[in-house]
Amino acid sequence: MALDPSTILILTTALAAAAALYLAVEWRSVREKSLLFWSAGFAVITVGCVLALLRTSGFLLIGIWFANGLLIAAHWLFLAGVARFMDMRLSRAWYLLPLAWLAMLLVPGAPWWSKVMFVVQSLLIAGICLRASYLLRPHGVSLSVGAVQLRYVLLLHGLFYFAKAASIVALNTFVDLAGFRGEVIQISLVEGAMAIMLIALSMTGTERHRREERIEQLAARDPLTALYNRRALDERAPALLEQASPHSPGALLLIDIDNFKQVNDLHGHSAGDKLLVALSEMLCNTLPQGALAARLGGDEFVILLHGASSDSVVALGNALRGMFGQMAQQAFATPKAVTLSVGATLFERPPASLAALLELGDAALYSSKREGRDSVRVVRAA
Repeated sequence: MALDPSTILILTTALAAAAALYLAVEWRSVREKSLLFWSAGFAVITVGCVLALLRTSGFLLIGIWFANGLLIAAHWLFLAGVARFMDMRLSRAWYLLPLAWLAMLLVPGAPWWSKVMFVVQSLLIAGICLRASYLLRPHGVSLSVGAVQLRYVLLLHGLFYFAKAASIVALNTFVDLAGFRGEVIQISLVEGAMAIMLIALSMTGTERHRREERIEQLAARDPLTALYNRRALDERAPALLEQASPHSPGALLLIDIDNFKQVNDLHGHSAGDKLLVALSEMLCNTLPQGALAARLGGDEFVILLHGASSDSVVALGNALRGMFGQMAQQAFATPKAVTLSVGATLFERPPASLAALLELGDAALYSSKREGRDSVRVVRAA
């Protein structure tokens, strides 16, 4: 089967339809709006390719102007999907592109009409693709392999369209949009089919990597407080524990809420949940850079510090006690005050294990509770 323009358009239609369907199925499972934009873009390309076949039958307005306009709209949807994926907003200028394409209706039907139409379409698509590629910069965070691939595919796709426009202007290349004649048109059709396949694969890989990251984050986080859970603490603690030295001691703080059961009994479990969330927010806002906080379970939390001292640990514990005690008193009335007990362990050498350090922290915590609760007890590891 010869790869004439009509055959290439039919293959492109099939590829775009398959990409639109696959991305739509992915969107139904993860509800990521960028997938919806990208799926819509490929669906628009599918319709545009079908309409482009009509130009050989004499339907020039639909087969050329309208079909090419749909191709521009599809690339704009790709740009909108990239902006959504990167949590960015497009400037209002990008919403004025339809006006530029509507202006093409004013171009008279002279022999150079095809060239003007081809150049304007190429420049618009080139600008959209280059902007989408620019939005996919790392911005201080590492991108997935799929996102990097998508960035460079869009970059090359945009540069190709820019080169097409430049070749028409600089080389005075022959172009006949009505009959698909001209070397640049032939090359453009082949490049379009390849670009659709590469863009679809890159978009799919991008979202799959993000979904895996989210699953991994959910597995490492406590669902109520969003702090690390015990599993994540076990994985991340060794690197922090190894930093301990006589010049830069480490510290482990075990925190337990005093009289927490009264809040659940008198005000309901939702009130207890609010206290736990409030304490987790205090931890996140109070902890120094490089500290590690986790919820061990129930109303027990743990903090790991490096470069700590007895004074700094006591100051941190008292700050948390003061903030939490005041908040709990104002939020929920109880017969006994809802406060914090803190048991801290200072260590100048990496401990044998996190479990061994937690045992020392437990001993310090219960010592704090025996001394009347609402206090900070600090011990030093041997």
